[in-house]
Amino acid sequence: MGQEADCTARLDGKESRGKALLETDYVLFRGDFRVKIPFRAMQSVEAKGPWLEIASEEGAFSLHLGNAAEKWAHKILHPPSRLDKLGVKPEMRVSMAGRKDDSLTAELKERGARVHARPVKDSDIVFLGAEQKADLERIAGLSLSIKAAGGIWVIYPKGVRHITEGDVLAAIRAAGLTDVKVAGFSSTHTALKAVIRVAQRAAR
Repeated sequence: MGQEADCTARLDGKESRGKALLETDYVLFRGDFRVKIPFRAMQSVEAKGPWLEIASEEGAFSLHLGNAAEKWAHKILHPPSRLDKLGVKPEMRVSMAGRKDDSLTAELKERGARVHARPVKDSDIVFLGAEQKADLERIAGLSLSIKAAGGIWVIYPKGVRHITEGDVLAAIRAAGLTDVKVAGFSSTHTALKAVIRVAQRAAR
């Protein structure tokens, strides 16, 4: 989502000016106090006029968002699915590489994507499961399987030392690609998208 607003916040009788951020799975406010509430921890969400009111274990929390209050409430109550965040649409050609992921495959098929167990030419998306740094060496070869405007989602574990975001970014750039987006993939993994540079797409 990535929306933000300069606004007034209230938390259990305290009030502060600051900046509120609406992300894909949490709301964050920074001001005289800091509040971060994951969607899953929200007990109720309601727009009352210009105020967005959220109840959680943090207490009674409100943001004065004006006309945006109802829009934020709707996005919190109806968050995008994992495939929405990953940009998967019906009829897309999707290739799997690396670690087998039955749950992802099932979601893709339910969405109406054409799923291939191995990388195929002219894929709209390739999912690369990278559990080890050595798996990142496949990125350059996989770039030959995507369409000019296609992408490779590199799915790697969170919070480990043997493969980090820096490793993934370095491998993407070494393959001549560019990184464009990060998305939460699961509670244990992050997804980082690599694409062909615009200047190089015509050659494809």
